[in-house]
Amino acid sequence: MRFSWSGFRVLARLPLVLLLATAGAVTTVPPATAAQSYRVLQLNLCHSGVNTSCFNGADVIREARDIITARQPQVVTLNEICRDDLAQLAPSMGDGYRTFAPALRPDGTPVRCVNGDEYGNGLIFRATGATSFSGVYATQDGGSERRVYVCAEFSDLTGCTTHLSTTGNVAMAQCKAAIAMLRDRGAAGRPTFLAGDFNMKYAPLFGQNVQNCNSAPFFRKGDGDVQHVFAASMGFERTDVISMRYTDHPALLVTLTKP
Repeated sequence: MRFSWSGFRVLARLPLVLLLATAGAVTTVPPATAAQSYRVLQLNLCHSGVNTSCFNGADVIREARDIITARQPQVVTLNEICRDDLAQLAPSMGDGYRTFAPALRPDGTPVRCVNGDEYGNGLIFRATGATSFSGVYATQDGGSERRVYVCAEFSDLTGCTTHLSTTGNVAMAQCKAAIAMLRDRGAAGRPTFLAGDFNMKYAPLFGQNVQNCNSAPFFRKGDGDVQHVFAASMGFERTDVISMRYTDHPALLVTLTKP
């Protein structure tokens, strides 16, 4: 039998040809969509007028608007505000979805700012199309203010804010209750966050450690003092603490990532 080098070369190339043909038949999988930055701006504006040591009237609203304009958050979480403050701040957020829950007196009536407006906590989102829910914590201190939370639920995210008791063990019970309320959402893969003034610090020399409130799937980021953001089923990019002149708390900007 006569050996043919040309035939050998054809046969030698055949596996490569088949490989290339097979590779061309494989369906290309598109790359996963990149996670989007999601900026949560937490503000305690001390705007009730009751605490005169930190009350600065309209100046703090103007300062908050300036920070919102400069930082362009997706949501602003607000504590110690009057209900009408939401309307004044909303244009800086593109007049998106907003909701408010007043703190309550022991008799169930709203706490009032010195101007007679309801006092409490609020949320302003750039997005629209949410529903809201709020509630009063079962555990309360002996003071005149019953602490509450307020949340907004979108098709792809749940966001909440709260302002907890100044009594350490009560604040801890309230914090754990809020995390427990939201845990199933985060565990199911739903982007979820809780931001606010928790009146507890991280690893303090004395008092309650806010980290003891945290549990999986949440993680926590804070301002080095009493303001924190807990998030689940979201990533983390950075924390910025922004000095404020007209309130007794800095602004806390936590940049998360949302799938």
